[in-house]
Amino acid sequence: MSLNNFTIQKKLGEGAFSTVYSVKRISDGSIYAMKKVKMGKLSEKEKQNAVNEVRILASISHNNVIGYKEAFFENA
Repeated sequence: MSLNNFTIQKKLGEGAFSTVYSVKRISDGSIYAMKKVKMGKLSEKEKQNAVNEVRILASISHNNVIGYKEAFFENA
């Protein structure tokens, strides 16, 4: 999976190192929230923390969390 598989619809919010977008998956029209993290600007420790965040999100199973689908890296 890559960013090319999605169409960005609108920006939902942003922080110092990331932006969250509403996106539509091209293959089936499903709508998702996508967090895009600018890894190039992060220190090695911050990069590791970002990867750990992905692991934590993937492991959460709670009624108040809709669900985690996947993560991917792009060199752009």
